[in-house]
Amino acid sequence: MYFDFTIIEVGMDSLRKNWLDRLNDEERNFLKRFVLASGSLKGLAEEYRVSYPTIRLRLDRLIEKIKILDSEQITSEFERQVRALHAEGRIDLATLKQLLESYRAEQQSSSREAAS
Repeated sequence: MYFDFTIIEVGMDSLRKNWLDRLNDEERNFLKRFVLASGSLKGLAEEYRVSYPTIRLRLDRLIEKIKILDSEQITSEFERQVRALHAEGRIDLATLKQLLESYRAEQQSSSREAAS
């Protein structure tokens, strides 16, 4: 039997992935194409064959997702993931709020039970 053990440095920074590593291939490709287009949204819209507002929305969502993934204020991986889903437009604001409220209530309940 073969076991592959990897030494993992313990610490908050080492446990949190870099924001760029958390983007999917499509998002990284979009960033690459954006840079290669010299930041021209008009040029990028032409390259993707979509409207300028479509590219603007995609970029705005990506910016928000990067802010969330890079935030040191968000310490819960669950919260980071659901906020990223909202930034991507995959869940609406009401769903985000409901999920975070339920998660926080569960965390508080678990904390009270552990203290008892």
